[in-house]
Amino acid sequence: MKIITYNVNGIRSAINKNWLAWLQATDADVVCLQEIKATPEVLTDLHLVDALGYKHYWFPAEKKGYSGTAILTKRTPNHVEYGCGIADFDREGRNIRVDFDEVSVMSVYFPSGSSGEDRQAFKFRFLDEFGKYLTLLKVDHPKLVVCGDYNICHKPMDIHNPKSNANSSGFLPEEREWMENFIESGYIDTFRHLNKEPHNYTWWSFRANARAKNLGWRIDYVMASTALQDNIKRVAILPEARHSDHCPVLLELEF
Repeated sequence: MKIITYNVNGIRSAINKNWLAWLQATDADVVCLQEIKATPEVLTDLHLVDALGYKHYWFPAEKKGYSGTAILTKRTPNHVEYGCGIADFDREGRNIRVDFDEVSVMSVYFPSGSSGEDRQAFKFRFLDEFGKYLTLLKVDHPKLVVCGDYNICHKPMDIHNPKSNANSSGFLPEEREWMENFIESGYIDTFRHLNKEPHNYTWWSFRANARAKNLGWRIDYVMASTALQDNIKRVAILPEARHSDHCPVLLELEF
């Protein structure tokens, strides 16, 4: 099973950058999207997604042009779960999950705290409450993949300039501690499981030619519960995909 996670920073913008041709070329089984910034009704190209053989499930934010998640899948899921039952998070379309016989796959868009203290406080509450939700969920779904934009760099090697970003949202000590605790609770950072090299990033600022210089952050993850460790076959960051300020991450599982 090939699983891709991709913060598209607006699905309509990505489609205008030839995203559908890229999607066809990847031939992924499950594609987890974040920051779709649209409702299905306004997407005029969904028939093209159908034509590629994907069923698609959308969980947009109530606020137009903001946040939202979606999952495209070539395999019919046993169940689709929209949201986590926490109203503040579900209003922003923060997560959607599909369940198959072998595995459950979630697309999640963690809040950013970079716009100010209120949103940073919201992010900390999300980490606390959504973290507890995931702990309970893994009891019922022990083979769980939690894909998405976590808006957190875990370690200094995951950010181009750890010293100057020590007080930046996304690299705060409390956020990094949450990530460490989350992994220790029974998850595998699948990319780091197979790749220990630095300078591997998934997001670059639009400013200062950051992407060309590879001055980035690794904030997009495919986390797999430890029950899936023996199924991990391949993981790759795909920086050549340029439909967004993020790039996709691919996980291949073998069952």
